[in-house]
Amino acid sequence: MRKERMFVDSIDYLASTLKAGKRVIAEGANATMLDMDFGTYPYITSSSTTVGGVCTGLGVPPGAVETTIGIMKAYTTRVGGGPFPTELTDEVGARLQKVGHEFGATTGRPRRCGWLDLNVVKYSHKINGLTSINMTKLDVLSGIKKIKVAVNYELDGRVLEGSMPASLDDLARCKTNYIELDGWDEDISDIVDFAKLPKNAQNYITSIEKLLDIPITWVGTGPKREAMFVR
Repeated sequence: MRKERMFVDSIDYLASTLKAGKRVIAEGANATMLDMDFGTYPYITSSSTTVGGVCTGLGVPPGAVETTIGIMKAYTTRVGGGPFPTELTDEVGARLQKVGHEFGATTGRPRRCGWLDLNVVKYSHKINGLTSINMTKLDVLSGIKKIKVAVNYELDGRVLEGSMPASLDDLARCKTNYIELDGWDEDISDIVDFAKLPKNAQNYITSIEKLLDIPITWVGTGPKREAMFVR
């Protein structure tokens, strides 16, 4: 095959594809907090990682975006520096890192791990307009007796609900408010049915769904491709 056949005018290609009624799936590579406009500058990447990148990066018109699915781990991770309000520097954080294989795919750098930060998820929802959420790595939490979930921040007595401070210095000063949920001991890595999950695992999902007011439609329960179910 001649190499020029591997190239297309992507604007025309996508426009004709959408006009033909075909479905286009665009997958983001990085998280909202690494976005060069809305992320925790300067600890960001050099591109638009929000749903807006579909328009600015691919040339797809905004009106063509029908569904926006948020990918969210059952806990929070971060590579590199910068304030991390829910970071765990104790044995629980080390456990999440080890069990979750939280090391950079390219660099091998260990990812910092912490409790699930719903303030960040709410902030991401304001920017991206999430239709639903895919929660991954629920199995990594197995064996933890008490699991905390960050619901919001406080800064100088003001509660932040899905809002981020204007500076990293302020973010580092934020108090994090948590709820605590009972954990489970069972291995859930082969479970692909919500009803078969331990009751406390079910409660973890539904509690987060209620706090976010966004449906959690997909749940990942293990590292295998098949370890995912639709609710």
